[in-house]
Amino acid sequence: MAAGEWFEDEEFWTAYAPIMFDEERWAEVPAAVDSIERLAALRPGASVLDACCGPGRHSLELAARGYRVTGIDITEAYLEAARESASGISGPGRASFVRADIRSFEARADYDLAINLYTSFGYFADPAEDLAALRRLRAALKDGGALVLETTGKETAARDFTAGESFERGGWGVRTEFSVVGHWEGLRNRWILSRGSELVDRAFVLRLYAGTEMRATLLEAGFSSAAIFGGLDGSPYDQSAGSLVALAIA
Repeated sequence: MAAGEWFEDEEFWTAYAPIMFDEERWAEVPAAVDSIERLAALRPGASVLDACCGPGRHSLELAARGYRVTGIDITEAYLEAARESASGISGPGRASFVRADIRSFEARADYDLAINLYTSFGYFADPAEDLAALRRLRAALKDGGALVLETTGKETAARDFTAGESFERGGWGVRTEFSVVGHWEGLRNRWILSRGSELVDRAFVLRLYAGTEMRATLLEAGFSSAAIFGGLDGSPYDQSAGSLVALAIA
């Protein structure tokens, strides 16, 4: 992993946590997990890998429902918060949290399901690293296991594009600025947070995949099949799609 990549900055994730993981984001989790269970036909007690788990929103909900979950992330502060929350889970489900990079995490055919949610895919500088990450997820799955990946599609990014907006969330004033990279290869994001005299200003690029490009990349990564949907509910990836959701079978 190249030194100095923006997502390695622990201070970034600590500062932006109130914006990304406010009460509304946590409240969305049970419905999202309901959809994942249906989309992936998840059997009771299945083993789940939550790749780029953050503070463990989905991991904790899955464990509370009786699944055996491993959450991986590179941000130790998030993992510590997730471990503390997991200590209160009772019953057959369990959640453990490991600091690991999705591109180098090694688990051989251990999991029934892998999830990568909340647009946490597409930030590496080299697109070859996206493919490497998907190959690692494929290797972590049992034959017939499923990957559910949720991100922003190129089509929906173009349809919904705005140059920026201002709002308040988590006690911060937030101003965003967006611009297109290349020929829609990516979307540059700049998030500026202000609270009293505090100011946090960060920018990063999200690589964008069209539905056809995502499907082709998943097949190149070794999945036997891949379907593209417009949401975790399995709705079509059409003009009304809310996001790009891929269901890939190992």
